[in-house]
Amino acid sequence: MRLVLQRVTAASVRVGEELVGAIGPGLLVLVGVGRDDTHPIARRLARKVAAQRIFPDPAGRMNVSLLEIEGSALVVSQFTLYGETRKGNRPSFVAAAPPDLAVGVLAAFVSELRFLGVEVEEGRFGAHMEVSLVNDGPVTILMEV
Repeated sequence: MRLVLQRVTAASVRVGEELVGAIGPGLLVLVGVGRDDTHPIARRLARKVAAQRIFPDPAGRMNVSLLEIEGSALVVSQFTLYGETRKGNRPSFVAAAPPDLAVGVLAAFVSELRFLGVEVEEGRFGAHMEVSLVNDGPVTILMEV
């Protein structure tokens, strides 16, 4: 799995005119699922995301987790995180999981975040989405298994 974590003060996702998810302070999590990813990998990464100390403490240091600030997560599937660009000018997505696998792995990730106590909003798998965010910091973390 490949994740992009963006610390946000607010984020939302729309499909057409419909608002399908919105959060206040927390994390926008862009999730790419690879062909070899599994539910246990997804659950482990969800625990790691929830525990990442990337929010400021009173001294302004990144020392507080999403769980500690009681922040939310907006989880958006993004197979393009597996775009391979070393050859040519058109990305190849052969390393991305097929939809039937990706849906289940993504669901395991979201389920584990919720189990941990994180309020989770989601994008719509496979849809053309418009994602808006106010990046706080800016803080952007790449995470990969």
